[in-house]
Amino acid sequence: MAIESRVEVRGAVEGRSREILSEPALEFVAALQRRFNPRREELLRARVLRQQRLDTGEQPGFLPETREIREGDWKTAPPPPDIQDRRVEITGPVERKMVINALNSGARIFMADFEDANSPTWDNNLEGHANLIDAIEGVIEFKNPDGKEYRLDEKTAYLLVRPRGWHLLEKHLLVDGRPVSGSLFDFGLYVFHNLERRRRRGLTTAFYLPKLESHLEARLWNEVFGFAEQELGAPVGTIRATVLIETILAAFEMDEILYELREHSIGLNAGRWDYIFSVIKKFHTRPDFILPDRALVTMTVPFMRAYTELLVKTCHRRGTFAMGGMAAFVPSRKDADVNRVALDKVREDKVREAGDGFDGTWVAHPDLVAVATECFDAVLGERPNQLERQRPEVEVEGGQLIDVRIPGGKVTEEGLRLNVSVGIQYLESWLRGNGAAAINNLMEDAATAEISRSQVWQWVHHGAQLEDGRRVDRALVSTLEDEEMSKLRQTYGPELWAKGRFDEARAIFEEVALADEFVEFLTLPAYERLS
Repeated sequence: MAIESRVEVRGAVEGRSREILSEPALEFVAALQRRFNPRREELLRARVLRQQRLDTGEQPGFLPETREIREGDWKTAPPPPDIQDRRVEITGPVERKMVINALNSGARIFMADFEDANSPTWDNNLEGHANLIDAIEGVIEFKNPDGKEYRLDEKTAYLLVRPRGWHLLEKHLLVDGRPVSGSLFDFGLYVFHNLERRRRRGLTTAFYLPKLESHLEARLWNEVFGFAEQELGAPVGTIRATVLIETILAAFEMDEILYELREHSIGLNAGRWDYIFSVIKKFHTRPDFILPDRALVTMTVPFMRAYTELLVKTCHRRGTFAMGGMAAFVPSRKDADVNRVALDKVREDKVREAGDGFDGTWVAHPDLVAVATECFDAVLGERPNQLERQRPEVEVEGGQLIDVRIPGGKVTEEGLRLNVSVGIQYLESWLRGNGAAAINNLMEDAATAEISRSQVWQWVHHGAQLEDGRRVDRALVSTLEDEEMSKLRQTYGPELWAKGRFDEARAIFEEVALADEFVEFLTLPAYERLS
């Protein structure tokens, strides 16, 4: 399928896909690509140059050239009337049944995810857009093979959407002979089909923006929003966005990011899992940045505490929302003791966030909505948020954000084995088209898989010493891979194992965990294997 031979679709266009990929919709995406992709590519090259400077010892810090913005007395646009109460948000992929369950979960907001929780197959992406149209229209339904039917309740969560990050491409759509930006593809199709739909209902068209590394990347999004509003005949501010602060470099530019998006902003989010991954990635050459077992890098360790405290203070000073991090626990249907211990940890996490001044938080499973809501209700009461909580007592120096020392931190065989097992299992799930995988009672997505493989790379590259005295090397990782693959083969059985893609998953895991050079994102080589 081609539009004037300069827009080429290299995937099947059947059924609802014809509606999603209408000629006007494709031309709109092409206009976004032609106008903004050159700047996107410049910014990605700037990331590479910044990484080279970090590799040679540069320390990140607050930017001297934007000091006036940080010290200035300005506010973002007030939150729109329909987005005032965000105390609990649930996230998940754009798969049809999950969309219905999330909207019915009792959460205030559902973030429909085209990014880390979505395996970006062509079918998943296009079906996801059809599902969101049906959700907005209130007609989305799903019938299980066992006959169980799913429909929307009378009261549902408010819909936000997360497009892919600036670094990703959509290989099935070419504009002028080159793949389009995954960000512009996801954003463009959603706003083209739904901005007016939502306006007619008095609703804002709102997004989450992932993996930004600088305020200049936020500026590009702001320009994209302004262009879309103009082209689609909507007032400035019709489109709003929350930025995930999930890279260590963005943590030094929170004020600047809000400033760039000030007409379109509705806050920042503490994207904890990608943030941890970013710390490893940005300082992967530096032995003084070795992190211990993933389970020990909690939200209460000093560098994570500094990051979240600064986020709340920054957002509330600018009059916008501060959103807490993900509770990834998936309740067990068989083990009440596992549930009791895990729910106590979830409750402790959410009590801390509410007490720190966050306006809301994230959960990954509908069964966590009630406990998270209870924790925020205890602080908010009838108030929709706590924007008035200014946190003047918080003072965070740049050095605190990059002081990754963790008291009692250690690297263990158990932690290494867990990283190997989770990394392979998640990649296998992702290759089969499922980007949100329940593993060991946790909802794993691309961000948590990134922690697993990057820690393995870091430990191998720097010869980290295990608690028992052994050094982490390729041979040890390979032995653990063999052992974990054997366990998984037994768990799945021969029939399911044969239908899986475990050998491919292991090969990708080794490519991103054992290569001499650090691979920036595991989804880049993995995407080459998706249809």
